[in-house]
Amino acid sequence: MRSVTYSMNVSLDGYIVGPDGDFNWSEPLPDVFRYWIDDIRQVGVHVMGRRLYETMLYWETAEQETTPDEAELEWIGLWNPLPKVVFSTTLSEVRGAARLASGSLAEEIERLRAEPGEGEIAIGGATLAAQAAELDLIDEYRAMVYPVLVGGGIPFFPRSERRVDLELVETRRFSSHVVLLRHRVKR
Repeated sequence: MRSVTYSMNVSLDGYIVGPDGDFNWSEPLPDVFRYWIDDIRQVGVHVMGRRLYETMLYWETAEQETTPDEAELEWIGLWNPLPKVVFSTTLSEVRGAARLASGSLAEEIERLRAEPGEGEIAIGGATLAAQAAELDLIDEYRAMVYPVLVGGGIPFFPRSERRVDLELVETRRFSSHVVLLRHRVKR
């Protein structure tokens, strides 16, 4: 069965976006960006909310609007054709390899797990991930922890009262002083 992973950049105090909506503190440094490129190779489909979808639309036209470097071109080549499922109550259409979700989050995950195919089901966006966590759909959490305190904003982990026991799978320290923490949910 395909596993569901939740991966995001996160501040040391646990936020993916600061109180002012800013996340420039988590700009991918070369070694971290290389990790994300390698990580996306393991993904078969990306499930995301509207805000992350709109943020990631940048990559759809990056080649026309900028001069991407070699790593960015590699990312574009992997990201753009990757199937995406977008959850939104306000969007009426999406672009590229994306489609709007037609069912609930649980229904979509169940459908994606049942489909033939390789690769993980990645969930992006804290709001959608919080819903997935509440439904016990996440199999692995991957936090790319940046050495910064932002003091508030959108939390990486959902603020629910449900306990989830985790098993440490991997830690990795990057030369940029960012630390990857991978934890699998104990079932």
